[in-house]
Amino acid sequence: MSRRGFEARHRPKIGVERAEPPQWLLDHTDLNMHALGPGADLEATWVAAGLELPNRSAMRRYRLERVREQLRGADCDAALLYDPLNVRYATDTTNMSLWTMHNAVRYAFVATEGPVVVFEFSDGEFLDAHSETVDEIRPGLSYIYFKAGPRSGEVADRWAAEIAALMEEHSVGGRRLAVDQLELRGVRALECRGIELVSAGELMEQARAIKGPDDIRAMRCAVHACETAVGDMAAVFEPGVSELDLWAELWAGSLRRYGEWIETRLLSSGPRTNPWYHEASSRRVQAGELMGFDTDLIGAYGMCVDLSRTWLCGSGRPSGAQHDAWSLALEQIQRNTELHRPGATLREITDKAWYPDPEHYRGYTVISHGVGLCDEYPAIYHRHKWNSIGYDGVLEPGMVMCVEAFIGPRSGGEGVKLEEQVLITETGNEVLTSLPLGLV
Repeated sequence: MSRRGFEARHRPKIGVERAEPPQWLLDHTDLNMHALGPGADLEATWVAAGLELPNRSAMRRYRLERVREQLRGADCDAALLYDPLNVRYATDTTNMSLWTMHNAVRYAFVATEGPVVVFEFSDGEFLDAHSETVDEIRPGLSYIYFKAGPRSGEVADRWAAEIAALMEEHSVGGRRLAVDQLELRGVRALECRGIELVSAGELMEQARAIKGPDDIRAMRCAVHACETAVGDMAAVFEPGVSELDLWAELWAGSLRRYGEWIETRLLSSGPRTNPWYHEASSRRVQAGELMGFDTDLIGAYGMCVDLSRTWLCGSGRPSGAQHDAWSLALEQIQRNTELHRPGATLREITDKAWYPDPEHYRGYTVISHGVGLCDEYPAIYHRHKWNSIGYDGVLEPGMVMCVEAFIGPRSGGEGVKLEEQVLITETGNEVLTSLPLGLV
């Protein structure tokens, strides 16, 4: 893209000196993965499947306004975001997302009434300049011990001074800053400058809970890509295949279709299916055994696709015990999905949810949970957990929920894991996932 074309589209400030974007930045902005997008072939596949592609500019603007609505409601002047998924939501930018989840080197400042500033790691400005919601890009300053060593205190002081200066310039009358992930040294450095810190966890979860039209378009494409990748796994599912080989097919199929990463490695077979949560291993699946998996996949456009299925290996028929476990899991999914409707409270779903007696069957951790860029608010718990960790809330149109079921007889034998991704609509719900639920 020419310099003139870049300026017509977007021109972020580069650093506090507000320098003009250099030519190398213009060149490489159009080469980063978000600018290149899924590619014409994959987009054509989605269009042929009847899907509408998301307007990514509109999606970015919608998300940023959702964040600012929450900041206004909490009387905050700005947010300082370190969680890569929160940064992604507010800016649609990424840089080594898994690595930066445990290395605090990259962050975003979102003023309630003012600019969005991305503090980028290691000269990575070209990773952010594609996003219309990014007003300025500065070099990040990391005070974590890995990066700063015994100078951590000194670096944290300089880091806090820069954040405080932004707060001073763009404050709307106070000094309240919402933060999601900060080490103690950073907390103290900001508080010493008179900044009142507020937890951004609730604010960001509430912002992300209601998906906009383009979020849903992106999620539909991600679901299609994920289910096609599951088909790649199904093509090699035969007696003697290892769990790791199956998981590798899912990974490879997702990456080919604009996927980003998989949060877990939940795939197990035979005796490893009960209890749930065994991770994919070198074990080879035998004919007549069950194999269950949970995708937990961060797919196309960064949207999470979280579906579970359980399959029977080989061409035989399921045993009576296998069929009974699957029938209970299917009934649980179908009956509980119907409860997920606009206006339903979390407590109402907990009270009405159907599942087998926990004394006789192991169940899943939750009845359902929200999903967007990853597993998100809310989580709906079983009745026997309500008093210890349950909380109430209301399902609204635009939420997407993953309805879960795991059935594992406590007396022994294999278990069955099923899960559907469900959009809450104005009039009810729509199941976004379409793979058969049977023991195929």
